Formats: sequence, C-alpha cells, structure tokens
Amino acid sequence: MPEERVKPKIGLKDVAKDAGVSLSTASHALNGTAPLTVEVRDRVIDSAQRLGYLERRRTRATIATLRTIVLAITSDAAPHSDLNLVSWTILNGLRQECERRGIRIVPFVSAGNRIDGTDVRRLAQTESVDGIIVLNDDHPDLIRTLSQGKVPLVILNGEDPSMSVDTVTGENRFGSCQGIEHLLSLGHRRILHLTWKGRTTIRRRYDGYLDAHLAAGLQAPVELVLEAAGYEPEKGERAIAEFLKREPDLRGATAIFCAADNLALGCMKALQAAGLRVPEDISVLGFDNIMPGEFSTPPLSTVQMPSDRLGTAAVSLLEQKLLSNDPLRPAHRLELGCKLVLRGSTAPPRQR
Repeated sequence: MPEERVKPKIGLKDVAKDAGVSLSTASHALNGTAPLTVEVRDRVIDSAQRLGYLERRRTRATIATLRTIVLAITSDAAPHSDLNLVSWTILNGLRQECERRGIRIVPFVSAGNRIDGTDVRRLAQTESVDGIIVLNDDHPDLIRTLSQGKVPLVILNGEDPSMSVDTVTGENRFGSCQGIEHLLSLGHRRILHLTWKGRTTIRRRYDGYLDAHLAAGLQAPVELVLEAAGYEPEKGERAIAEFLKREPDLRGATAIFCAADNLALGCMKALQAAGLRVPEDISVLGFDNIMPGEFSTPPLSTVQMPSDRLGTAAVSLLEQKLLSNDPLRPAHRLELGCKLVLRGSTAPPRQR
C-alpha cells in the first residue's frame, strides 16, 4: 500500500516568497500593522489565500480581513472648521487606524445633511469593498437600505434602536447624567438644559438629564428645557438671549447644561452680554470637550466624549463581523465611556 504523503505546512516565509516581498512586509500586510500600498497588500493576501495560509490564520482569528472600506459622511462633516471639531476628531482617529492597518478608505460625501443609502450601496459594489462605515447619520431609512446589502456596516457616532446593524458611540446618556449629578452635588437644583433637535445621540443626553434628576429624587424640570435652532454657537447665543428677554431670571435656573460645547460657547457669550458672570452668577457645563472650550473665558467645564477612539472601535467591529462569518450574529452596540473635565465655568450657586 503506497505511503500517503503529508502535505507540507505553509508558513509565512512561503507566502512572502510567493508574493515577492520580505518576511516583515508579509507580516505587516497580514496583520495590518503598517501602512502599505494597496498593490503590495493585495498581492500578499492573494498569495496567502492561494497557498491556504489565509484560511488557517483566519480560523485562529489572527488575520486582518479588511482591505477597503467605504466611509460615508454628511456634507456638514466634510469641511474642516471650528463648528465640526467633533466630527473631524472622529475622522482623524479613523484615518489613523486605517493607515496603521493598511486599509484603503473610499470616501462618499452626501449632497446634503442626509446620506442616500442606495448611492452608498452602489459605490460599495463598484469598489468591491469589505465594509461600510457611516458617520453622523442614523436615520431609519438609511439603516434599512444598507442593512439589506451583504457588506458589513457600522454606524459611527449614531444609534440603531432596531439593533439591526452594529453601532459605535460615546456613552451620551451616562455622560450627561454624570454632568448633571456634578451640578446637583454643587447645590444646583434648577438646571436649564439647552439642546437642539439632533440625532438619537443628542436625545440620549436629554435622557441623562432626566435620569440624574430622578435618581436624586427630584422632579425633572421640563419647563427648563430650551431648544436652539441648531448646534452652532450663534444659535446657542440667540436662544439664550431670547430666553433672557422673556425670562430675565431664567426661571430660577442657577446652572445651564448644554448638549454640545458649541452651544455652551454661544450661551456664555449671551450671558456675559446680559451682565451675568460665569460661574459667579450662573454655571455653564458643556458636552464634547472641543479645544475652543479650553480657551474660553472662563474655561469651559464639560463632559469629554472619546471622539478620537470611536473610529478604532468601528474598524474593530467591522473586522469582528467579517471574522465571525455568522449570518445569525446579533448586532453589537458599543458605547465608550465619557468623563467629566472640570475647569472654570461651574461653581456652587450664588445665594440669592
């Protein structure tokens, strides 16, 4: 009986030789640990796949499966300005992670403030991408359209209440609750909430505002919720200025919690124009921790969102989805923790 031959074990050296690259380059290509050209990375992965090395590594969950992703963003997040520093911090973190892993980004910028899911799916098919990341847009129609495709999807800085796709965001509700609990610990009992009609993530900050009051045994002051026309500083300034005309005593509020630092910067400007001192007469707390808040007068106390870490988390979720190769895998909702950053705009309430 002829002796059965044992197939030789394919190693990384074989892959490197077949692809015509050095051993270190092959390692970087397969592990996503250094930026490489698309041509080199594809050549290494093609060799690994043809030789059977790719499948062996994949079963051990040690292969970087992402080569190309579509990044879909809204038009307001595309230009770099002081108004979208949160979005740009998220984008920069994502870009750095993709460079580290050697992942090519195919950008898609919407014509307006809503992303067309059909256009994104068409681009993903044309480019033969491995995944889609959507930034700042979580409306149900978009999620429904993209979830019907075969390409893995992650919503970045958004939520999916239906839990049909993976999402990554900061812990907006708990972070907001932390902020209100701090103001309550200083002695404030009438806290105005300045917000706007934003995405689900912004509504979570309102939920945290309510949570903190209820946890303290206080009735949530719904009459102290004020909506601005948008998140820009001038809209926050206008909302507070108009409110002061109607309610010079701010309905007894001794502190203002703003759903974004941009709103808080405009809010402080309106308060100071009305002759109110921050924090001597009224405290102001923001949310996001953008750089201009550090240099405002006074420096802005805020809730820091881990904007720079969200992109890395989104890439990891995409890779997990690909590695699992499980059509029954439930959607993941990943929330990264927020923390208080206390500066000069909050203090105990002044005795009236």
